Amino acid sequence: MRFNLLRIVRTVPKAVGARCYSTNNFKTVTHCIFDMDGLLLDTEQVYKKMITQLCAQYGHTYTDELMMKILGGTEQRLSEILCIELNLPVTPTEFRDQLLVLGDKMLAGTPLLDGAEKLIRHLHKTKVPFALATSSSERSVKTKVAAHKELFQLFHHMVMGSSDKEVKFGKPHPDIFLVAANRFPDKPEPSKCLVFEDSPHGVTAGIKAGMQVVMVPDPHTDKRLTEHATVVLPTLAKFQPEWFGLPAY
Repeated sequence: MRFNLLRIVRTVPKAVGARCYSTNNFKTVTHCIFDMDGLLLDTEQVYKKMITQLCAQYGHTYTDELMMKILGGTEQRLSEILCIELNLPVTPTEFRDQLLVLGDKMLAGTPLLDGAEKLIRHLHKTKVPFALATSSSERSVKTKVAAHKELFQLFHHMVMGSSDKEVKFGKPHPDIFLVAANRFPDKPEPSKCLVFEDSPHGVTAGIKAGMQVVMVPDPHTDKRLTEHATVVLPTLAKFQPEWFGLPAY
């Protein structure tokens, strides 16, 4: 099943039409893979506060430019980038450990983002297999999903890039999405998997994995960093499953 771009754009309410666009005709998929932070859970601003606080301890400012460099990366990789860029007097491992301690308190109870629960429950009800592919560690994921435990138990499996040994390289490399696809019992071809992402690095990883990618970027993201996504939406609430041959709401 293929959908013409113009037909799809016309189904989007005029109020959000300028922020819903696509570069391709959509192809039918059978499986879905979700990022978590900034897509399902409203954690990005919390992370910004955490990293700003840590950088300030060493007399540095956490800029938007730095944020774009680390967005979507593993905990270890973002720590490496920040330690190098800011010449911090700690090792990346020490910085990551400090970040995890802060996260144990600050990330607890983060709310779901618009459209996330509806889509997850719909996919589960209609028996569409779906998994989580997050750059976070198992420790961090447990903290963040504790308030939504029943909902996240609906995922077939979770791949946590910062602590999963099979994920050799984090986003923008494709490893995490290929590992997630391979852990479905029927091991679908990458082309049959639809990725949901919010970060440019995450989108790059999905495209490199040979998958289509629905991007829900932060409103402040430079539009040029979203152009490689299959489709860009303002929120998950605007996603229509039938675009990709999935059961409609």
